[in-house]
Amino acid sequence: MCAMARPRKPLLSSDLIVETARALVDAEGLAALSTRRLAAELGVSGPSLYNHFRTKDQILEAVADSVSVLVDLSMFEDGRDWRTALHDWAVSYRAALRDHPNIVPVMARGPGRRPAGLRLADAVYGGMVDAGWPPAQATSIGALMRYFIMGSALGSFAGGFVDDESAYDPADYPHLGQAHLLAEQQERVDERAFETGLAALLDGLAGQFEGLGRG
Repeated sequence: MCAMARPRKPLLSSDLIVETARALVDAEGLAALSTRRLAAELGVSGPSLYNHFRTKDQILEAVADSVSVLVDLSMFEDGRDWRTALHDWAVSYRAALRDHPNIVPVMARGPGRRPAGLRLADAVYGGMVDAGWPPAQATSIGALMRYFIMGSALGSFAGGFVDDESAYDPADYPHLGQAHLLAEQQERVDERAFETGLAALLDGLAGQFEGLGRG
């Protein structure tokens, strides 16, 4: 009897584990991810995962970093002015989080040691310093933008209302007569709110930038 030929490529890889874990988190949320469940999805034994990741937290960190990779950073290298670069980066960042909302709580902890997350922070900080912002203010801008973008991705304002008109009695809520319509317009309302907030932030920063060196 001939022995089965060994596969040329390993059946399991770090990339495959991360891809499968991300799909599971996207579909069912963070609570659905366990090493046992992930192993079952991959069709391997649980201990096989430990050849690539020692803990579930390491897998989650890798999933978070795989989402950070999706954020475009080219605007900090192609000559766009700092305001345009910040705007375009914020839009790209939010799009990545919007497509993978369930991993946002992990990403909101900060980049830690995640390579893509650190490259993201480095690009924003470097872009602001290169544009003429003092280092301390460049740090504040990076923090401010992350708070805003992460906050916008952690939940939907419009999605927080039910589509039942009777839930908002005018006697109790005289200004929410149309609130039941928000749920069906969730994406449009949330996108408009994000762009409104982003424009306001950038307008405020532009005013500060004009005042640099005048004191």
